[in-house]
Amino acid sequence: MKYICLGYMEEKKFSGMSESERNSFVDQCFAYDDVLKEGGHFVSGEALDSVRSAATLRFQNGNVSVTDGPFAETKEQLGGIMILEANDLNHAIQLMSKHPSIRMGGCFEIRPSAGLEQMVEESERRRSERNQR
Repeated sequence: MKYICLGYMEEKKFSGMSESERNSFVDQCFAYDDVLKEGGHFVSGEALDSVRSAATLRFQNGNVSVTDGPFAETKEQLGGIMILEANDLNHAIQLMSKHPSIRMGGCFEIRPSAGLEQMVEESERRRSERNQR
């Protein structure tokens, strides 16, 4: 089963590290990614750029509004996502509890993937039926 792991960390913690500390942290994270890959658990992952480069879209009063920055003002910012293959939620928790970000004060929100295949197929069928009318 696939699990989406949302990694959060205070940007100030990361940017406040010395170059040596940052390199060590990144190397530890990638080394653990290698462990997950070797075990067949790492599906994919992506880091996110700074929240300063984010834009938030909302639909308000019949228009799309764009706000610079993240959706919510929080102490920790979403820094990346990882997709894991795990037996169940407890297994995903066990795997991610060993991630170096946890020891550096970050956190992970872990959710089962909802899987879009069935929803996509049903939507395609409905749209096809509408187009045939």
